[in-house]
Formats: sequence, structure tokens, C-alpha cells
Amino acid sequence: MERKAGILMHISSLPNKYGIGTLGMEAYDFVDFLAKAGQSYWQVLPITPTNYGDSPYQSSSVYAFNPYFIDLDLLEEMGLLKKSEYQKEFYGENPLDIDYACLFDVKNRVLKLAYNHYKEDTKKYSRKFNQFCRDNAMWLDGYALYSAIKESFGYTAWNTWPNEYKLRDEATLNKFSKEHKDDIECYKFIQWLFYKQWTDLKAYANGNGIKIIGDMPIYVALDSADVWANPQLFQLDENLNPTKVAGCPPDAFSADGQLWGNPLYRWDLMKEQNYSWWVDRIKKSREMVDVVRIDHFRGFAGYYTIPFGDTTARNGCWVEGPGYDLFRVINEQLPGTEIIAENLGFLDESVHRLLDSCGYPGMYITEFDFGDGYDYSPMKKGLNPNNIIYTGTHDNQTIRSWYDELNDHVKWDCNNYFGITNPDEAHLKIVEGTLKTNVDTAIIPLQDYLGLRDFEGRMNIPSTLGCNWRWRCAKGAYNATLAKYIRKITEESNRL
Repeated sequence: MERKAGILMHISSLPNKYGIGTLGMEAYDFVDFLAKAGQSYWQVLPITPTNYGDSPYQSSSVYAFNPYFIDLDLLEEMGLLKKSEYQKEFYGENPLDIDYACLFDVKNRVLKLAYNHYKEDTKKYSRKFNQFCRDNAMWLDGYALYSAIKESFGYTAWNTWPNEYKLRDEATLNKFSKEHKDDIECYKFIQWLFYKQWTDLKAYANGNGIKIIGDMPIYVALDSADVWANPQLFQLDENLNPTKVAGCPPDAFSADGQLWGNPLYRWDLMKEQNYSWWVDRIKKSREMVDVVRIDHFRGFAGYYTIPFGDTTARNGCWVEGPGYDLFRVINEQLPGTEIIAENLGFLDESVHRLLDSCGYPGMYITEFDFGDGYDYSPMKKGLNPNNIIYTGTHDNQTIRSWYDELNDHVKWDCNNYFGITNPDEAHLKIVEGTLKTNVDTAIIPLQDYLGLRDFEGRMNIPSTLGCNWRWRCAKGAYNATLAKYIRKITEESNRL
């Protein structure tokens, strides 16, 4: 990657008056802001539907799109909604927070209303919608069927459905498909609405010199269309319950480790199929974004398995993963795919060998790589340029809170290294120091440019539920003054 810079902010964090960030005017405004600020990348989190805990890393499909991000004003411009039909709805009390429970009810209802208006006059959009359905039938048909069945059973998980649905009895599914044809088509139509808005936005971003970095979770949620449709590809027992689940051991984030709960892959069977499931997944991802960031890349070298039913990740163990064999196939079948490897956490020699073999850029995190103020400081010793450096990720503290909580010795060392003389400007000095490293690409969370503390802007606290993925940027926070400053320091660090 060339020496460039970008900003990390998820779609959900964009400001607007409808409860969550969308692909509408504010997204275009943010692209304009990035261009004025001399940035080359906009990094987002997964754009798939959120599921358990509202996490974009626990989705009901690895292919589907998050309907919450569909902009309602754009639907009104398309003639699919009337302003009175959606502006009167309640989307939450706090413009800086996301009320997911409220959105689940209101957004789904409004989007179904848009589908009903489409049915009143299908001539205008039917050609493009039907083409979308044909082009994406590989995943769309199963996802729409899964979603319609899930709704009919009160949104319960598929592994609790009656056996004829759980085990995919063909006659039962055919009968359901005929009886619920309209419901299934509605789910497909909503996916097309996202696709249209996203591809329009991406084209605008690319036209302004901005590439989009997307995020691909390594694992799939148990309650997903993917596991329901392909249970043979996962480590499940005869009752389709996981035998082992995913997570990571105790680390800097959590003393108990992280218990994600995702089912693990049958890598032996995937190898027999020449990893076609992964090739299809990455092929689709690169159609939607310019650069694919693969989360928890170390899980391909070796993955952590936790007995199903455990309440912490302490009792897990490491198992060898597919290694370069998987990426050899990906590189052969999808040459030129730009991939970033999230190589954080416990790294052993097998991970380093895999990353070297693939040649993908990995990641540095200032909060981790600054060091302890004593002997070990990767940032001081020099970093490998073929990487991406961040002040922090969606899982980290904001840089301002990180600095505030440093002990006296490390803070003294931090002040000297980054040239901090005013604690109120520490976040900017650390950002500037991060940009000036020799690493090819630097991505800074918007919260760190804004100087927000954890209680104002942290996105996620690993291994916790209920308070994550809710941060929204205040309207007007990214403005011409901030763009001018970011452009200046981007140019000074030779990243313009």
C-alpha cells in the first residue's frame, strides 16, 4: 500500500434524525469531508445485519446488508415513501446514541411500507430489482427464506425451530415458500434498497479519490442463514448444536478471555471443496468494498476452541488452522484482491509465517505498540512499513482516555516521545506522531481527532453486552476547521 491516511468511522455513527447513521446525505457529506481533509480511505465496520448484542460481528448472514443503514429520505426521493409515513415515527431520544430495540420495530415497519408502495407500481424498479435477485441468488434466496421463517417463529433462533424447518425438510420449505412468497420477496427488496444506496455512495467516494475499507469477521454467528443452510461446514453435533465455539484466551482486553460463541469451521471439509465457500465470500466482499480487512486473521494459522457451554474462555485450547493453503486458493482464484490482516492478540511464529507468505499488510496499534515506558517499545525501535497503523480500533479505548489513564512513568515517556506539553492536546499530538511513523498507511478513528473520552465515544468494550456499538457523531463535529487541520498534518506526514 502507498503512504496514505484514512479515518475509521462506521456508518451507524453518522449523524441524522432517524436514530442511526445511514447511506444518505450525511454519508455523502462525510465523503466530502474526507476529500477536503486529504484522506485516501474511509474504513467502516461490517455492513452486514446486526444480531445478538447488536454487534456487527454477530450477523445473521455473511452476505446480507444491514437494513438499518437504508436512508429513508432517499426512499422518499424514489417515490417509495411519503415524508408523513416516516418522519412522524420515533427513532430514539438521544441523537448521540442508538436505540436498537426501537429501530428493530420502527425501521422494519417503514421498510415494509416502502415495499408495499413498490408493489403498487413495479414497473419503475422491477428490472433492476429482478437483476439484483438473479445476480445474488446464490445467497439471497436462502437469506430471504431464512428471514421469513425466522419472523414467522417470532424471531427465535433457527436451532429452536421445529425439526422440519431446523433440518430443512424440502417439502416443508417448498410449502412455506409458496405460502409466504410476498414476505420472502420483501426481504429481497429491502436488500436491493441497501445495495442500490451503497453502490451509489461507493461510486461517489471512489470518484472523490476515497477507497472504502470494509471489515470481514472471520466467524459466522450460529443463528445465521449461513449455518442453517450449510451445517455440514461447521463443528456441530447430531442435534446441530456446536461442539466447540470460538473466542480468544485471556489478554490485554479481558482477564477471562473473550467468549464469542461462534461455531467453528470444518476446515477438513472446506479443503476438500477447495475452499469454495471462502472464495465466494471474499469475492462478494471485494465487490462491495475496495479493501477487505479480515478480522482475527491469526485464526487461520491456529484457532482457539472453547468447550460449548463454558461461561468463560479460560478452558480453551489452540488448534492448527488451514494456514496458507486457504490463501493460496484465494490468491489463485481472486488475484489482485486487496486484503488487510488483523493480526492482533496472541501471535506465535505460525502467524508471522502465514502473514509473510500471504504478503498482506498487518496492523499496528499505537495504544499497544508505544510500549510500557521501559525497554520494549516497537514504535521507538521501528515498524515494518508494509502495515496499517491505528491509534486504536473499535475495541480500544479512545486515545484521550488511554492517555488519561496511563501511569505516571508511561505518561512521562509518552509526553517526551510525542512532544506533549498540554494534556488537553495530548490526543492530537499522539495522532500526529502516529501519522509520522514509517508505516505505509495510517487510519485514525474519528473519535481520536475529536478528542472524545470513553464515555463520549468508545465503540465497544470486548466481552460486554448492552452498551456497545451505540456511538454517534454529533452533527457539525466534522467540519471545515477540522478538515483543514487534518489535511495539514496529513501533508506534513507525507500522506496527502
